[in-house]
Amino acid sequence: MSAEIQASRHEATLILTISNPGAKNALHPDMFAAAVEVLSTAERDDTIRAVILTGADNFFCAGGNLNKLLEHRAIDKNEQGNAVDSLRSWIEAIRDCPKPVIAAIEGAAAGAGFSLALACDLIVAGSNSKFAMSYSKVGLTPDGGASWFLTQTLPRQLATEILLEGKPVEAIRLHQLGLINRLVPDGTTLAVAQQWADELAQLSGHAVERIKSLVREGGSNTLAQHFESEKFHFVESLNHRDALEGINAFLEKRKPHYK
Repeated sequence: MSAEIQASRHEATLILTISNPGAKNALHPDMFAAAVEVLSTAERDDTIRAVILTGADNFFCAGGNLNKLLEHRAIDKNEQGNAVDSLRSWIEAIRDCPKPVIAAIEGAAAGAGFSLALACDLIVAGSNSKFAMSYSKVGLTPDGGASWFLTQTLPRQLATEILLEGKPVEAIRLHQLGLINRLVPDGTTLAVAQQWADELAQLSGHAVERIKSLVREGGSNTLAQHFESEKFHFVESLNHRDALEGINAFLEKRKPHYK
């Protein structure tokens, strides 16, 4: 595993930390496979009920390492494309993870760092943190699904503004727009994310995984298709042991204990 991708545990939560503080946690392709490996391990481990993605030294991620990108100009275009695909693999691993993935953001999330945050299910951000799609500032176009995520979650004109200008957007504005779930005092995002993850860990993992699937499908399904998808997941959930435990716990006025 890359030393710049660190994994630790907090009770039932896996904490994945981008740790390249000398470069504001800038990314390079060697880190992507390591992150995918960590998430794959989390997916298979039933004792892990949630994942937090954060950055070292009170800074989330400055995006791609520009020096590395300059070096990539000297390699074949197919290899350049492979590097882009490796970031895609990390983004897809976040999206496909059956456990809730929470981004805990201090400082800033720029470029591909912003893409990583957008891929997460939930976002906790420091009140003075900033977000920037800075690709246009250096003559590049977005990767990591950035343009898709923004156009899925924001009005087209606002998404276009953020992508074209590349200027930092304050967390408070994105919170008002619903892109950030919780805006908290600087320096507390990891603690807040851990508390939230602890709460989510008490839920049925079976139901959580299926709810995540429904949310993903909602953006592309027709209403008729989504009714069918909801029916399928509801029936599967109803016949799972977690529903029996959850319903009985509610009727007996006690907390459920999911396995």
